[in-house]
Amino acid sequence: MTRRLISSGSTFERDIGYSRAVVDGEWIFVSGTTGFDYSAMTIAEGLPEQTDQCLKNIAAALGSAGAGLADVVRVTYIVPLAADFPQCWPVLRRYFGEVRPAATMISAGLADPRMRIEIEVTARKTTGRST
Repeated sequence: MTRRLISSGSTFERDIGYSRAVVDGEWIFVSGTTGFDYSAMTIAEGLPEQTDQCLKNIAAALGSAGAGLADVVRVTYIVPLAADFPQCWPVLRRYFGEVRPAATMISAGLADPRMRIEIEVTARKTTGRST
């Protein structure tokens, strides 16, 4: 098995020294991902919009690893204000309603005050399943 590193091109990855995702065999570990549009390094204000962008960023990382959101087996949501978490439920349901990975929500401060959510996933590539 070969370990492969995946980058989104985010300046955070370069500045801090981490990979957007690491592929190890059939497993894919996606780092905590925020709602930044990495191509423009901009971030929306609203939590639902940031949640949507987080999942687009994660889907792109998984795609680079030969997988997709349907392969996600575990997800961790981190939000600064726990009371805000229900705002993103409709977005999460749209992406994971059928997948239903094991999930945890943690309320904690994030690195940048503009960030309203950070999402980390673990996926397992499987043959025969569409991504």
